[in-house]
Amino acid sequence: MYYKFSGFTQRLVGATAATAYSPQGLKPLVPTTESPDLIFGTSKPAPGLPAADPFLSTNKVPDLQKVFQRSDGLPVHLKLGYPDRMLYRTTMALTIGGTIYCLVALFFASRPKKEK
Repeated sequence: MYYKFSGFTQRLVGATAATAYSPQGLKPLVPTTESPDLIFGTSKPAPGLPAADPFLSTNKVPDLQKVFQRSDGLPVHLKLGYPDRMLYRTTMALTIGGTIYCLVALFFASRPKKEK
């Protein structure tokens, strides 16, 4: 059975397959021969910005997928090498240190104060 969201009742209601896969507000894609007018388009770049965007570079996702999917016995959080090992060890040290600090604080809080 197919469902769709009813804007009137604000609940899921039963629907046919065609209406379930075409949500309200989406129109079918119609190819146009002319480009739409730019709303906030400018003919020249803003001053002070480089002509080419420096943040556009090659896609690193396929390379990272190869690194993370390699079966070398390492957990995922240690796959990138030295920086990951340092972050992991720092996190473990802070966790153990915080646990010891809490236990010492509980020990001192559980002992009554001595009267002078």
